[in-house]
Formats: sequence, structure tokens, C-alpha cells
Amino acid sequence: MFPALKSTGLSDAAIRRAWVAFRKGAWQIDVLLRLWREYVMGLKGWQEHRYEGYVPVTVDITVFWRPALKRCPSKHYHPAANRALPAVIFGISGEVGELNGQRMALPRAFERVHPKDTSENGLWQMTLKHVQKGLREDEIVVVDAGMKISVLQETGIERYLIRLATNFTARRNVLPDHHRGRKAKYGKLVRPLPRQYNGKTLAATPPDETYTWEENGRRLRAEIWRNLVLNKVTPDPKNRVFDVYAIYDPAFEQPWLLATPVKLKPESVRAMYKDRWPVEQIPLSAKHMVGAHRQFVHNPESVQRLPALALLAGSMLSFLAATFPATPTGFWDRKPKRTPGRFRRLLIGQPFPKDVNLPGQLREKKSVTGHLPKGNLARWLKTANMAAT
Repeated sequence: MFPALKSTGLSDAAIRRAWVAFRKGAWQIDVLLRLWREYVMGLKGWQEHRYEGYVPVTVDITVFWRPALKRCPSKHYHPAANRALPAVIFGISGEVGELNGQRMALPRAFERVHPKDTSENGLWQMTLKHVQKGLREDEIVVVDAGMKISVLQETGIERYLIRLATNFTARRNVLPDHHRGRKAKYGKLVRPLPRQYNGKTLAATPPDETYTWEENGRRLRAEIWRNLVLNKVTPDPKNRVFDVYAIYDPAFEQPWLLATPVKLKPESVRAMYKDRWPVEQIPLSAKHMVGAHRQFVHNPESVQRLPALALLAGSMLSFLAATFPATPTGFWDRKPKRTPGRFRRLLIGQPFPKDVNLPGQLREKKSVTGHLPKGNLARWLKTANMAAT
């Protein structure tokens, strides 16, 4: 961190003041996000995405790995290690829009784990509850397959779009006709996609509706099952029902299995789920473009504040890249795009702007420490004094 700040032209004293301000809580990420959102929404080129009157609000979880950090506040499963490793996890939420023809997510909040419940499931529930409190009537929550419909219903979210597992099953919200034997307790089972079990193929349930349309020269097909409930829910007219869409696209080997309680066209359902992808660009820019995946701190509060600040910087980098002309990486880059990686290469080596009016003193200094040794010299003197005693 210190070499990075030093490269911008700041003095050693200014770097120390900035680091103290970072650790002592001189800023709050919620305030910074609010100011950043107001700035982006004020841009002339910013356009929010809207489908049949609904704005998609994406929710996701991102991870900053800290395997060597002692007393790490949380853990996350690492597929290469085949076990959970210490990591700092954050919940990200934000609506999707477009700037200069580039689709991107505008973050609303970065949620850290609760001190008393540091599990990933607890973070998901807390993030979804906060999203539900600020969700407007014309917004719909979009999440990936890692989430479950039951969790969304428990948190009180009424409008959602979720991707389901390929072996997902649900039930009808009505009891089947009774002929003989014991009366059925649950509705008839619905299996949207065929499945292999013990060497046998379990056939898919015929859809209630089918729909086809053309998009970019490809013919897409959607199979729809209406008014379904979860497997362990008994039929009741007051149940919260949802529709399942199986969308077949020639560009993908497997169909997309999506569920939503909102009555939407298949084209809108597919477009809404595609708008979930831009939320993954925020941590990608923060980790690999800004370099936050290599910046390690150990103070308990700094462990949470540094990733949140890096996520905000990653979002800013993506938006600034969309407002600047596309810069090629080299002679081979004949059709450059406005990406955060190209914009970062453009900024490398550029001097820190000198025309920005910064205050001469950021905060009042409450104690005189100019006569005290600092940095490595202070540690050496402390070690020497302890050895002498």
C-alpha cells in the first residue's frame, strides 16, 4: 500500500495521515457509495435497464482470500483446496444500467459478515433482508443458482428471478385426482428437465406452455410451467407460487432453468438473468485491476474496510473506462473496447493531478509527535531499548 501511494507523489507524512484516516474510520463506505451513485445517475449517458416495467437488482457474494490471516472473520469453500479456507466475504447489491453502450452494475451496498454470525448463509440472509427493505415496487431481485427459493421467501422478497439446478423439482399447487388408496398430501411432481438416476432416465414433465422467438439470428425456445410450489408445501390457494422457465439457446449446451413469481415474457426473463453478470465485474476490477487480491492488512477493522474500498475503486474504474475513449493495448489490439484493464494500463505512469484543490490540513493533529522516531527507526529503537533492559 505504501509504495502505491508513494508512486502518486504523496509525501511520507501525507501517506501516514492517509493510512491513519483509513484505519480510524474517517470515512464510511455507505456514504461513499451514496455519493458515487448520485454522481453516476447524474451523468447524461447513464440509462437503467428496464423490462416490462421492472428494473433488475442483482445480488451476489464475493471473496477476498486470506488463508494465512489469524482469526479471520469468515471462511469460504475453495474448489482447488476442496475445503473452506479463511476469507473475507462481502455481499454486493446494485441495479444494472448502461453507459455509452456498455452494460454495468451500479453498486448499492457492500455488506460485511455479522460479528455474531460469520457464516456465508448468514451473510446471504442479511444482504437479502437489506435489499428487501430498499426494494421499490418496480424492482426485481436477480440471483444465481447458489441461492434457494425458500431463502428468498423467508426474507420476504416477493419479486425475484433465480437460476435453478438442472435436477430441480417442484409440485403443483392443487391435489391430484383421487381414485384409490391413500389420498395424496402434496401436489403432482413437476420435473422440468430429464434426469439420470440409477442408470435410468426420468422423463421431464410436459410444459404448460411453449414459446419460440428469434434473437441475433438464433432460434430460442422456452418451456414454461405455471403456478408451482416447493416440494414440501401442501396445496393452498394462499401459497406463494412461482413459474419455471426452461430456455433453450443454441449457443449453450445446457438450457437455462429460471424461476420467478412475476408473470413475464420469456424474452424478458432471459434478458433479466443476463443482467446478473455485470455484478461480477466489480470484484474482478477490484481484485485484478486494482490489485486488492495482493494487498494484505491485519488490523480487524482494516481487514473489512480495505476490500470494501477496493470494491468501490473497482466500480469507479469500470465507469471511468466507459467514459474515456477506447485505448488499444498494442498494435495487435485493432478493435479495443472500453474495459477497466485497458484504462488501468493508460493510467500507469501518469503523474498525480496537481490541479485538484486539496485542503492543506485534512484533520486537526491532537498531539505533537514530530520529535518521535517513525517507521523502521522506531521499531529498531524499541527493540534496542528492550534488549538493554
